[in-house]
Amino acid sequence: MDRIFVAAASLLGFLAVALGAFGSHGLAAHFEANPDLEPIYRTATQYHFYHALALLAAAWAMSRWPGPLITWAGILFIVGVVIFSGSLYLMSLTGVRWLGAITPLGGVAFLAGWVLLAVGVLRG
Repeated sequence: MDRIFVAAASLLGFLAVALGAFGSHGLAAHFEANPDLEPIYRTATQYHFYHALALLAAAWAMSRWPGPLITWAGILFIVGVVIFSGSLYLMSLTGVRWLGAITPLGGVAFLAGWVLLAVGVLRG
C-alpha cells in the first residue's frame, strides 16, 4: 500500500502543479471577470498540494510503522483532496456557491487523516 500511496501522491502533486499553472495562466480572464473566485481556486490548489505531500508522509510512515490507522490516514488525505479541493475547484470555475457546503466534508477528512497519522505513528 505504501507504493500505491507514493504513486497517488505523485499524481496528486502533478495535478496540483498543473492546475495551479492553469489557474494562473489559462484562467486569468475568468478570474479578472470574477475576482472573488480566484482566492477560492488558490485555496483549492494549496490544500491539494499540501495533502499530496501529506500522502507521501503517510507512505513513509506506513513503511516504518505499518498498520490500519496509517492506511486510513492516507485514504482520508486522498478523499479530502477530492472533496475539499474538488468542490473548491468546481465552485471557482462555475460560481455555484452551494458547492461550498460540501467543502467542509473534505476538511473533516483532512483533519481525521492527520489525527490517524499521529495516532498510528505513536502506536507503531
